[in-house]
Amino acid sequence: MPELTSPEPGLAQAAHDVAALAAHDAERAEKERQLSHDVMQAVMAAGFGRHFVGVEHGGTAGTFAELSAAVAVIGAKCPATAWCASLAASMARMVGYLPEEGRKQVWRDGPDALVVGGVSPIGRAHPEQDGWLLSGTWPYISAVAHSDWALVCGVAKSDTGYEPRLFCIPRADYQVKRTWSDVGMRATGSDTLVAEDVFVPASLSSPLTDLLEGAAASSAPPCHSVPLTAVNGLFFTLPILGAAEGALGLWSSYAAQKIRSWSPKQPGPTRGFYEETLARASGTIDAGRLLLERAARVADRGAQASPLERARNQRDCALAADLLVTAVNQLFRASGTAGHSVHHPLQRLWRDANSAAGHVVLQPGPGAAAYAVSALDLDD
Repeated sequence: MPELTSPEPGLAQAAHDVAALAAHDAERAEKERQLSHDVMQAVMAAGFGRHFVGVEHGGTAGTFAELSAAVAVIGAKCPATAWCASLAASMARMVGYLPEEGRKQVWRDGPDALVVGGVSPIGRAHPEQDGWLLSGTWPYISAVAHSDWALVCGVAKSDTGYEPRLFCIPRADYQVKRTWSDVGMRATGSDTLVAEDVFVPASLSSPLTDLLEGAAASSAPPCHSVPLTAVNGLFFTLPILGAAEGALGLWSSYAAQKIRSWSPKQPGPTRGFYEETLARASGTIDAGRLLLERAARVADRGAQASPLERARNQRDCALAADLLVTAVNQLFRASGTAGHSVHHPLQRLWRDANSAAGHVVLQPGPGAAAYAVSALDLDD
């Protein structure tokens, strides 16, 4: 099965063990709508949480290329686990924008603390001594049941008005409500986080604009100096790439049996039907993979990437998601009754891919608008 190439194979190699464990646990995880403790521990032990943590905090300060390869490996067996692994890396990268004192606090016990969260400015914060009082309800927080910290966004009141800020809060300061009910990505455990009048010191907060613009400290590694819009789509599209490659592998085994046993006298699809489906679906997946490989290379250039390249990344991730889901849908439709069984892993990959592609970050409109502004030199 083809995979994203990577010059740094460590994380991708460890991902194979995670993938095997996740595949074995997938049916149970779907029923319970969250990953098991053992699977999430394996994800963190493999290095996903520390991947973008700075070396001064014991992390890897790794590359997007290596992360891409590793997430795709897991996604081929369990897209929900790949989703949680990808977001563990993403959220830890966001912690890198906190003041140094705050970063030290989050990673005081090591770089493998699981940080969950999101950047929708749903919460509300009011000044309180040297910090803020934060309240809010944030839905769709993946893997929240396993979390050590949460990084959430809220609108903070200040002397000059209001601004969206990131707030990092420890597990003891928030509650989890079991609300996740989607038909796909069931095992992500994307439940609701609730915080009520939680005091957040200034050291555990930063302006959202720093993250959006990639305004990290001058000493920060390249993985922290790239704007969020240039990389956010990668974190959500890579599990879909894994799902597409997994679906292709399953369907190819089915098609090979059909072609070997095919006879012109038997009813049903011709041999050409399987050959053309294989060619089109595999080629479409290749196209999506190539777009994501390029996006990862651009992300790894950090601040050196041009505004056009960053806008193109946003466009390419949305386009890759469309291509990959198209291929998965084609394979699912051509899989016959057996592939549609609730006991066949193909239907889970199909549901997960379509559910993941519905994420707001992967919708084509914002990416198209940003690309047009940059490519055509328009006024924003």
